[in-house]
Amino acid sequence: MKLLVTGGAGYVGSVCAARLIEAGHDVVVVDDLSTGHVDAVPDGCRFVEGDIAEIADTLLPEGFDGVLHFAAKSLVAESMREPAKYWYGNVVTSLRLLEAIRRHSVPRLVFSSTAATYGEPETVPVLETAATRPTNTYGATKLAIDNAMTSYAAAHGLAAVSLRYFNVAGAHGRFGERHTTETHLIPIVLQVALGQRDSVAIYGEDYPTGDGSCVRDYIHVTDLADAHLLALDHAEPGEHQIYNLGNGTGFSVKQVIETCRQVTGHEIPVTMAARRPGDPAVLVASSDKARTEFKWEPAKADLTEIVRDAWTFTKARAGA
Repeated sequence: MKLLVTGGAGYVGSVCAARLIEAGHDVVVVDDLSTGHVDAVPDGCRFVEGDIAEIADTLLPEGFDGVLHFAAKSLVAESMREPAKYWYGNVVTSLRLLEAIRRHSVPRLVFSSTAATYGEPETVPVLETAATRPTNTYGATKLAIDNAMTSYAAAHGLAAVSLRYFNVAGAHGRFGERHTTETHLIPIVLQVALGQRDSVAIYGEDYPTGDGSCVRDYIHVTDLADAHLLALDHAEPGEHQIYNLGNGTGFSVKQVIETCRQVTGHEIPVTMAARRPGDPAVLVASSDKARTEFKWEPAKADLTEIVRDAWTFTKARAGA
């Protein structure tokens, strides 16, 4: 298939583009490089630099079998300080893309959504039927895009799939996580191991969990990318399907830090801090629907393997 990957110079988008190339697809990557890196675009892809909202009508007339949409603003704290940046950068951009998809009769759209659409769920593991009550602007914008996709599927016959997940980690060869503003636990801990930070903070150790620290879901980036490939094949005209993706069990903050110590061989000092407002004790996604309907099964669900892949990539980038 000929496929367009928006945000394909970013972390998840670059890995997905690489997996698509490995599977024999014809891939075009679009990225404005505001947070992506041109050297993250996989070999074998055609790369177009620009804002997908501005150039979709130029590209899509070439004829595409599908779009995989990763381009987004994704910092939760920033989304609360600068909501206009997120409503425009995520929602307006995606609406323009949807309109271009409609005008040029692209049959499939797979969207990288987020489990932040659920907010603070009442029960875990989180099912797709859970109420969507996002607690931040980032999650609200992603939910708005999901809702728009539902409308376009019903009105225009689009075959649409949204994939919702909590935390993605690990690396796929030379493709890995390297954000200018890093907010994710595993890369922060690995920066401590490299001596780039003095310590990592644990926000609260009195939660009702096994060791008192928060429990979160982690999915290997390669498994996540492969789910996008499966979703392409599973998309049905006129339907918008939503799937949660995760490891199904979750790992605590202290477990993650200890695993990083074992993998890196570094002490990794920690500092204790107060709970952050709105941090639930446990956030874990149920992937039963994806497993049943398109036979997705994470091949790298072990935390040690996830951290090891991330560490290999991080050391290589640092020249360590």
